[in-house]
Amino acid sequence: MRAFVLGGAAAALVTLSALPSAAPAQRSPSAAIATQVRARFDGQQAFATVAFLDQFARWPGARGFDASIDHIAAQLEQAGYVRQDKAAPNDRLTYRIERYPMNVPAWEAVNAEMRIDGAASPVLQYATNRNMLANNSYATPAGGVVAEVVDLGTYTPAALDAVDVKGKIVLADGRASQLFSDAVGKHGAVGVLAYSLPAYSQPEKHRTSIMFQSIPLDTVHRGWGINLSYAARAELRAALARGPVTLRVTTDVAWTQSAVERTVVADVRGSAAPDERFVFSAHVQEPGANDNASGVGAQMEMARVTAQLLRAGSIDPRRSITFLWGLEIRSTDRYITQDSVRARGIKWGLSLDMVGEDTRKTGGTFLIEKMPDPSSVWTRGEDRHTEWGGRPLDKSAIVPHYFNDFVLQRCLEQAATNGWVVKTNPFEGGSDHTPFLKAKMPGLLFWHFTDQFYHTDGDRMDKVSADELKNVGVSALVSALVLSSADGGAARGVVAEVTRAALARLTVETSLSTQSVKAGGEVLKERDILQTWGAYFVDALRATAEIEVGGATASTRAAIDQAVLTVQAATREALSRLP
Repeated sequence: MRAFVLGGAAAALVTLSALPSAAPAQRSPSAAIATQVRARFDGQQAFATVAFLDQFARWPGARGFDASIDHIAAQLEQAGYVRQDKAAPNDRLTYRIERYPMNVPAWEAVNAEMRIDGAASPVLQYATNRNMLANNSYATPAGGVVAEVVDLGTYTPAALDAVDVKGKIVLADGRASQLFSDAVGKHGAVGVLAYSLPAYSQPEKHRTSIMFQSIPLDTVHRGWGINLSYAARAELRAALARGPVTLRVTTDVAWTQSAVERTVVADVRGSAAPDERFVFSAHVQEPGANDNASGVGAQMEMARVTAQLLRAGSIDPRRSITFLWGLEIRSTDRYITQDSVRARGIKWGLSLDMVGEDTRKTGGTFLIEKMPDPSSVWTRGEDRHTEWGGRPLDKSAIVPHYFNDFVLQRCLEQAATNGWVVKTNPFEGGSDHTPFLKAKMPGLLFWHFTDQFYHTDGDRMDKVSADELKNVGVSALVSALVLSSADGGAARGVVAEVTRAALARLTVETSLSTQSVKAGGEVLKERDILQTWGAYFVDALRATAEIEVGGATASTRAAIDQAVLTVQAATREALSRLP
């Protein structure tokens, strides 16, 4: 990962800035508002919201999810947001709770235990491993199920076909969903024990961690799945090495029929262009503190600070700002697609997902996942994909835009106040930024990785940092407040920032391409990379014409035109330097 690069490198790296037309230094467009937000944002208050949600494993329509939604609504009321159906025409702070019927019952684990039959202590119990019971598992009869264990080793269909598992419990390394479908659905097993932990979870170190998994909803066989920790798998296989093993498994779950999925939508209505908006999204579901109670907590505090600043007369957002709390991807996609008129006004989207991490404990770092830029096609130099997973994209997937560099700069300005570490990664997908990009809207992700507790029941409050919540929340909110009220000065400040980022990136890419050619690389490929980066920034600069509320003034258009000429000249110079 790289620490000061997003569609560009640190301004200090610029050598092409010797060009006569290089962008002049300008005062940051966010300095004044950042000071106000920083003074009011309470990381401990965000932390308290995270702690409330962390009481529950939050699955849509179930008790924990609904309690979290109610808690968000109550805090919005306390902050001054008015329920939309009770709001007066001049109320600028409103919220609503949207309700959507679910086509399957809501599921929630209540209790579970697994022990070798006759043993004094359990191998696993829900009280200490709340991820042990796979989602969509059914409850066992009172007293549990007692059955022999069959160990397949690493799961393959052939290994399953080779043994009789009817009425037995199947143990294997592999995903719970496939193991369940085959062992229970096709071969008559009563349940499955699945071990599936990636290397970045460091299971040999965190021996009791369990990563949550789901099994298919099966109303016919009504079986269950147990997700195993490294230690539980080791204990079972040690017992099996001594002879046959019989387990007693007890599970208890709650089903909510005719369940309703709920989403909270809070709006700060713009005073001049209310139909144009900046949209934040933080998903509520999943059982972790960082994933994603932290996104909910940071965003809730952002909404509170926005209301406080508005009521004090310190801000007057000219465009609207919207906060969404709901189901990952689905709630955001629904907000974008269910109203075509509203969608036309969405100008920027930002997802907060796993944003509160105490990196001393979790590992990794804060990341901005970029919209697809040329680093998603040619990932080299200090660009790195995360262990979550990414792949090279085609050039056609590139989305030229200033949003990458604008938001990075807001984060770096926050980092300059306290040494916060800010890095980026090429686009990978998988969270609430993807619906924006799918709809051809700018969309970014704030997150952390690599997290050794990701999706495990080790992701609890002791891994959350109030300071990290504040750093992320301040950066996100400042980004929205600047863009929601941008005048000509702010727009031209962004133009200058993007120009400097372009020159810096071209310097870095020229060095990498020169090294590649000297090492025998294809000149045409390296020329393509440099030309693509240059074209990317030219189009990103042209997109800045939308920043100024009401449209770009003559002064802003002139600044954009000059910046485009600067980048085009820098691109030509970069190409000329290739061997």
